[in-house]
Amino acid sequence: MDRFDSVGAHSQADAPDSMVPGLRAHWHEHLDQIPADQWDELVSAADGGTPFLRMGLLRAMVGSGSACAETGWQPQFLTLEDEAGRIQAACPLFLKSHSYGEYVFDWAWADAHDRALARHGERYYPKLLGAVPFSPIPGPRLLVQPGLPDELQSQVRRQLLRAMVERCHREGWSSAHVLFLPEAEAKLARQSGWLVRQGVQFHWQNRAPAPFVDFEDFLASLQRDKRKKIQQERRKVREAGVSFEVLSGGHITEADWAFFTRCYAQTYHERGQQPYLTPAFWRMASQALPENWVLFIASQGDERVASALLACDPVHKVAYGRYWGALKDISCLHFEACYYQPLAWCIAHGIQRFEGGAQGEHKLTRGLLPVSTRSVHWLRHEGLRHAVADFLDRETMGVDQYATQLDARSPFKPGDQDT
Repeated sequence: MDRFDSVGAHSQADAPDSMVPGLRAHWHEHLDQIPADQWDELVSAADGGTPFLRMGLLRAMVGSGSACAETGWQPQFLTLEDEAGRIQAACPLFLKSHSYGEYVFDWAWADAHDRALARHGERYYPKLLGAVPFSPIPGPRLLVQPGLPDELQSQVRRQLLRAMVERCHREGWSSAHVLFLPEAEAKLARQSGWLVRQGVQFHWQNRAPAPFVDFEDFLASLQRDKRKKIQQERRKVREAGVSFEVLSGGHITEADWAFFTRCYAQTYHERGQQPYLTPAFWRMASQALPENWVLFIASQGDERVASALLACDPVHKVAYGRYWGALKDISCLHFEACYYQPLAWCIAHGIQRFEGGAQGEHKLTRGLLPVSTRSVHWLRHEGLRHAVADFLDRETMGVDQYATQLDARSPFKPGDQDT
């Protein structure tokens, strides 16, 4: 991070935004203040991350003690309400006292800010963050009533961004960040003076216009060396005597959830960490959205040894692979549980997109292709903003080059992945 002037002005000019008459900003520290039906109405038409944006799941994160003030995630949800008190727009926001659980890394920004400004009584934390806690789920963040005309929707989204900036100025918070949002929302933020940061994830897309018939059909679309590698990995799992059962919706029992929670916690314990999501979260999430989960349980003989969990949006035909854990070390089990079993399920159920989580070039050889992600950032200190802008210009060039290199390494045969 380049050095910046510690005495720089704090009155960063934002692009002028037209205000929509009759809308008033409201901030909510308690999610029970927000009518769930009105919030979910905003989410219902959104393509991307919708199970994770539902009020039931967000309340589970907060109410379970996973994302709450005590863990450094103080809810500060923003709504824009009309004169009748009905929500017309919203954004899930948290006041963060750290940068854990975000997957867009700004630790260097925080360090540069505090080295230059702490002696003047200014700190990087707390900061305002718009995100789905603990998961890099791409999707809409500036939620707006879908029935509004396009231009009016854009104005309302700008009004959400403006409300965040005004709150940061009023409270003296260092910055506001909105993570993994769509390109159109990022463009609006850039026009309002925010900085845009790019990233890369790996997603599987079903074939179009003729979807894959089954997993073997998918394998046949891959280059020979990639296909053979997957076949070898699956054979190792079979030869280890591992079999899978797939459970969904109401067929997932409390005992199944308890086993999955144990596996999930094991993944963190092996790294010497505490799980982000508490056992209470999984109980609450299974009750709040019972039809949005698909659980893969691996057994070796009569012993359950691993599990992986998908969240599924059946309306938009998207599945999200996020959580897994194993109680025994079995060669290639991770690939089978987290990729091959879920992909086979996705193909069988007509899923159009499977998102495999953050990072990991190993996903490319298994049929998950690179896609661009973006986040937007507003920084109150103008000197820091200029330093970060210079850094992002260089980083974006590197990300673009990286994406081009990845595109050249497609695992599919030429012409076999027309989406």
